[in-house]
Amino acid sequence: MTLNFHWFLPTNGGDGRHVVGGGHGISPGRSGRPGDVAYLTQVARAAEDNGFDAALTPTGAWCEDAWLSTAMLSQTSERLKFLVAFRPGLVAPFLAAQMAGTFQNLSGGRLLLNVVTGGEPHEQRMYGDFLDKDGRYARCDEFLEVVRRLWAGETVDFDGEHLAVTGASLDQIPDPVPAIYFGGSSPAAGRVAARHADVYLTWGEPPDAVAEKIAWIRKLAVEEGRGDERPIRFGIRMHTITRDTTTAAWTEADRLLAQIPDDAIRRVQEGLRRSESEGQRRMLALHGGSADNLEVYPNVWAGMGLVRGGAGTALVGSHEEVADRIEEYAALGIDEFVLSAYPHLEGAYWFGEGVLPILAERGLWKDPRPQRHHNAAVPFATAGRAAS
Repeated sequence: MTLNFHWFLPTNGGDGRHVVGGGHGISPGRSGRPGDVAYLTQVARAAEDNGFDAALTPTGAWCEDAWLSTAMLSQTSERLKFLVAFRPGLVAPFLAAQMAGTFQNLSGGRLLLNVVTGGEPHEQRMYGDFLDKDGRYARCDEFLEVVRRLWAGETVDFDGEHLAVTGASLDQIPDPVPAIYFGGSSPAAGRVAARHADVYLTWGEPPDAVAEKIAWIRKLAVEEGRGDERPIRFGIRMHTITRDTTTAAWTEADRLLAQIPDDAIRRVQEGLRRSESEGQRRMLALHGGSADNLEVYPNVWAGMGLVRGGAGTALVGSHEEVADRIEEYAALGIDEFVLSAYPHLEGAYWFGEGVLPILAERGLWKDPRPQRHHNAAVPFATAGRAAS
């Protein structure tokens, strides 16, 4: 087993030493770091220097555009792939397929795609999208069918309930075809994932709940006729607070929590409860809007979700303990881990230097970086002997 690890690019409000996030979270204050090209380049280079495969870039009204920002960062980094989140239906399927081909071909094959159907009606309406939830998933199903057929080199005629194309064909097929990452906890989401996803993503829940989701999607994939020739993989999206000792990690979690005002929790929770997302509802159920009893499973902390929409749990503990939890999730069938921390720059080093070497020793991770030749521990020893 070789696990894949991805990081996160904070284009949704910048970064800082608090739970920062555009639309949710709290202000980073004077110590905040803007989500500009210079800082995001530091995060991207830290991710690739620490052995991460890719970086998720979010989508939404509170984010910089994921396509444009990652296209820029592909020129300031070297190896890192970009897991670009985008919303089907806000752009035509032919144009999206063409954009993906351009990105893939000009970046040297560094594109992955995270399809986000959207769970906030008020936000969708900002984009001019007035479909209800079931309509959005039906449109997404049609969208992905057209895009996949275009990437297969077909000339596509399609007349669906929401989308239609005539005589559509791509001159430039993306090489390789980017993997499709897809998440969602509703029945409609499960069906779309079973048909189209290469990787099904879930937000971090206790292992029993994650195991139920994996079994659910595998069953749906079989019903859709997917066999061993096109298996579906599984990934999980979580934050991390990993330190040299258990005490240091939980001290940092307590510090983050202490920086969150009670009125911010009430305000954000009120907004999140209006979400149509089943995944968001499950995140809220882990803490119930209360700052008490946030460790919902050993080393799994729900504190992020008090003021952050989406992924609301973090792996908290010593490097060994975090590695243990990752191994537990891997045993359930999780192959890919999409992670983050506050701040994202330092967090990439805490995890990359603390946890990944332990997983490598256990045979669970293989370093994707080119092999490096290290100097002797005492580089002047030879000169010293010669001098003597």
